[in-house]
Amino acid sequence: MNTALKTTTLSHEQKVKLFTNLVRGNHYDKMMYRRMMQGKLIGFYHPAEGGVAPGVGACSFLNQDDNLNPHHRGHGIIHMISKGVDVRTFLAEHTGKDTGCCKGRSAWHFSYPEHKVYQQSGFIGHNFAPTVGWGWAAKRRGKGQVVMNCSGDGSYGEGRAHESLLMAQNWKLPVIFFCENNSMAIFASAEEMHPLPDISSLAQGFGMPAMVVDGQDVFAVAEAALVAIDRARRGEGPTFVECKTQRFKEHDIGTPDLRGWEERSDEEHQQMRNREPVTLATEKVLADDVLTQLQIEDIHEAALREIEEVEAFADNSEIANPTEEELMAAVFAD
Repeated sequence: MNTALKTTTLSHEQKVKLFTNLVRGNHYDKMMYRRMMQGKLIGFYHPAEGGVAPGVGACSFLNQDDNLNPHHRGHGIIHMISKGVDVRTFLAEHTGKDTGCCKGRSAWHFSYPEHKVYQQSGFIGHNFAPTVGWGWAAKRRGKGQVVMNCSGDGSYGEGRAHESLLMAQNWKLPVIFFCENNSMAIFASAEEMHPLPDISSLAQGFGMPAMVVDGQDVFAVAEAALVAIDRARRGEGPTFVECKTQRFKEHDIGTPDLRGWEERSDEEHQQMRNREPVTLATEKVLADDVLTQLQIEDIHEAALREIEEVEAFADNSEIANPTEEELMAAVFAD
């Protein structure tokens, strides 16, 4: 962590909220994976197992008015539930139902403008240019609004990422560049794509404060996120936060689980799973007397009940069958 940045201490209530959102996010990811394997989702799914802590830590303490660009892993569901988005319409969208957030037409290219979640795209690094625009708008409003831009290590090979870092720092925009570095961009390792071990080293070239944190520790992630959020709200400009995390499964369901041209080994998987984020968080809240075992079990049960309700909403909704006029109404020509 950059020593120029002060750390923060989490309260008991904040720790409980983080643990609860972590459990919810983990169960939601497993539900999405299961439904994809059952053939109940349209499109495809990028599983988040192993990398659920960064989204929770980044988004649990955002305000409703803050802009959020979620990571594509887990299709942003972990980030959005942590921010407070009602994801019933998110699952309905993935199920091709008329009650979906985009009326069942987009699969995972969702939009929640009422929650300041404006876009999701299949293009790597698509988010950086809009992030600068949102940051500029937030600065002009002068109301302490923050822009949380979540993306993976692979996106920082895009030129627009570097341009956005430059502009955000030059203009002191309230943007947080939140890198979820699982060291894998589909099949390519971060070592192949970046000359230095920390992606956050890019920020040094622009004079931007940066932090590197254990992305498997949801509490460490949240502490860093709160520091960055507070800086942005005070008008002190952007911060780069890099979370060293893991991706337990393949890039997307059905794609081979390769590193380079070789399948990732059982030994690599075992090493990763020794630091599973829910397990680590459970050990910590028990050791620190934040929660009891009974309270932890209640949190898991509540998350599963919540997911049952979300699934029922999606399954009981009508299949999207838009008219030609409805389809064309959402198409714009330049």
